[in-house]
Parts: sequence; C-alpha cells; structure tokens
Amino acid sequence: MRTVLLIIEDERLLAAELERRFVGQGYDVRLAHDIETAEQILETELGAPLVVLSDMSLPDGNALDLLDRRRAHGVGQEWIFLTGYGTIGESVRGLRLGAFDFLEKPADPDRLDLAVQGAARSTRAQQRVLAQSERDDGRFQPRHFLGSSAVARQTREMLGRLAAVPFTAVLLTGATGTGKGLAARILHHSGTRGGGPIVEINCAALPRDLLESELFGHESGAFTGARGQRRGLIEQADGGTLFLDEIGEMPLELQSKVLKVLEDRRVRRLGGSREIEVDLRLVAASNRDLPLMVERGEFRPDLYHRLNTFVLPLPALTSRLDDLRDLVPPFVEEFAALVGRPPPAVDEAMWARLRAHDWPGNIRELRNVIERCVLLGQGPVLEEDLFPGDPRGTKREPPSGDSVARVEFVLDGSLSLEQMEAELVRSALLASGGNLQSAARLLRTTRETLRYRIQKYELSASGNTD
Repeated sequence: MRTVLLIIEDERLLAAELERRFVGQGYDVRLAHDIETAEQILETELGAPLVVLSDMSLPDGNALDLLDRRRAHGVGQEWIFLTGYGTIGESVRGLRLGAFDFLEKPADPDRLDLAVQGAARSTRAQQRVLAQSERDDGRFQPRHFLGSSAVARQTREMLGRLAAVPFTAVLLTGATGTGKGLAARILHHSGTRGGGPIVEINCAALPRDLLESELFGHESGAFTGARGQRRGLIEQADGGTLFLDEIGEMPLELQSKVLKVLEDRRVRRLGGSREIEVDLRLVAASNRDLPLMVERGEFRPDLYHRLNTFVLPLPALTSRLDDLRDLVPPFVEEFAALVGRPPPAVDEAMWARLRAHDWPGNIRELRNVIERCVLLGQGPVLEEDLFPGDPRGTKREPPSGDSVARVEFVLDGSLSLEQMEAELVRSALLASGGNLQSAARLLRTTRETLRYRIQKYELSASGNTD
C-alpha cells in the first residue's frame, strides 16, 4: 500500500512541483490550496494521510489551527511545516501540538525527502503501537495475574489500586521471571493510560550509545549514521507508558537524563536545540538490589528515591506454590492448541514434581517446562519423564578462584544447538559472577555480542532465566 501524503500549499507552482516530486517517489499525493479543502480531505478520505506537508500561512487561516483541531479529535498523522517566515511563538506552539518538523522555504530537496520519509515511519510505528494496545486492553487486567494464594491476591489487589491512581512512576522488583513484564502491561492497559501507547525497552540489551539514541531520539547529523530525524521511545510513549525493564543496567549518565524527563516532562533529542513536552508514566523494573547499588554508587540515589514512591514487589514462585494449579492449566491449553491436540491432564505425580522443583527461573521457567512437556508428549497425561529440570546432560561446577568453569553436553538429541549456546552463556555469566567483561572474555567474544545473547535467551546478568 502506497503512503498517502497530503500537501497543503497555496502557491500553485510550488504545490505542483511538490506533487510531481513525491508522486515520482511512489507517494499517493492529495493536494489542497487552502485549509477548508484540506480539512475536507482529512475528514472524508478513506486512506487517511500518514503525513501532512503544509505551508504555515494559508489564504483562509493558519495551518496550526487545523493541526490543533485534528489533535483535539484524536486523529494522528505527522505534520511537517514549510514556512517562508514565522515567529518563535508559532514554532513553540507547533512543537506543543506535536509537529514533526519545520523546514524553511525554499527547502533543501534532500532534507525534505528525509523529513517526509521519517514522518511516514513515525506514523506507521505509532499506528502499530496503538493497534496492539487496543488488542491488548482485554488481555491485561489485574485478574490476569493468576493465583489464589494470599501473596497472589495481595499483588493482584495492589495492581488494581495502582492502576486507579495517577502515578508518574512505579518500580517493579523481584527475581527474574516473576512476571514484571505482565505487571507493567496490566498497569498500563487497566489504567487511565490504556488508550495510549505502551513502549518497552530492555536496558540491558543495548550498549550505552544506542540505548541513549533509542530513548531520546536524534536530529539529522547528530552522530555518524544519523541520516534523518528520529523520535525516541520517550516521545513515542507520550500519552501512555514507558516501560524500562532492567533499569539497574542503565548507565549512570543516562539515569540523570531519565530523571530530568520525569521532573521536567520534557525531552531533548540528541543533537537537538529545543525541548519537547511529553506526558507519560514510567514503569521501571529490576531484579537487582537497587538500594545496595545506590550504596555502591552504581545507581543514582535521586532517581531511586523518585522511583521508590510506589514499589510493587513480585513474589517468587517458591513463595506461591499453591498457585501452580492456577498457573499450569492455561500454559497446557496454550501449547496444546499449537499442536492441535486436546490438552493433556496433569496427574498427581506431575503436581508433586512441579511442587518439588526450586524454580530459579520462576514463572517463565514454569512456562518453558510446560511447553517442553506438552510439545514432546504423546499421551493423554502430561508425562513426568519429560520434566527437564536442569538441561539434560549438562554438568555445572560452582565457580571458585582456582577452578575452571566446565560445561558438558550429552549429544543424544535432547538438546538443540540454541539450548546448548544458552547454557554456555549462562555458565560463563555464573563463572564470572555476573561481570559481563569477564564472561565475554571467557567466551572469546565482545560485550555487545554477549548482551545480544543475554537478551535472546532471556537471561539476566547473573545467568538466571529472566
């Protein structure tokens, strides 16, 4: 499907030139010479424009007034303004209304092309996020935090209470795999921001420079390779929720910038000279001991105290073993549906095996175990023999100052190549005590490659399944 571009320009020769240029690039162009015609197109066209390229001053008014009306109706597309003259007040107003860019006439053709391309990408990304949000509204409510134990009921009640208050920041704590991602989505979709976007990023998955660019966006030429303007995730979360997973892995200098966004409700792109207003809620999550990190100087105390206003600890699975009978059946049904078989029953022997396991990976590990048992099982009952426990055929030796980490595999077909790779990464992290540089050295790879593998296999820096 071609990108629909609306051009609003009263200078007819310039309008025709712009139309030829973008039609030649494959855009589906709509043309208007005044605000009235443009508004009719915006209200009646089935293929709503992804991008509006507009002159600022038009015969029947100021295009900013039209943008204001469109934003009030909740209709979103990116707007780029062309102006031969203008005031600082108009520019500030345009930024507050969410204008994507301002270009001075006569606009440089290459910069104009990059601006339109970037605006189209931004609109599509926002549409995808909103569409996903609408699908998820019914899936993520406090009742979806399953469990009948006392601790599960308390957590569910607190999720409901937090979703009902206008918090600006919440900190989710707990071991890896306890459901912090689920809690973040429940807080968003069941709260007043449910109609807005939820934007997620794992702070441990990206190197410092890339993480900063992803969060704050950049202007064209801000650094090598920055060929166009880009909105960061903070801007994309405007009106909704920003979920920063593993915030304890965020570099200190970025922590101060995130705190400034929380305090000032403004963000500045890399290489930018202006601040952009944002209205968002922050949900942060960490499996690390943030107070201890504050004492060690590894986490900013001012950001910690800002996040510490609302803290929700997520319980470990070992503290809620009675909830296994609530958690297991949905997983069994999910994976049985994947293979088109009736869900197998869970007998008492299997329940006993599930209760006896120590679950270092918590609910995510439980889900993986059920996936294996259902997909490999053949009979009407979940087979206890398929319970993997620790990966079959592996042997771990606890690290010590004089020992050498060793991992052994039995090549009997029970493990895939990816499972073996994940075990190697996990063992290197355990042997190095969570030090990424040391673990990368053991594996003869780079920290960036190791971070990618940690994200791919959903591990934490300590080596546990996240």
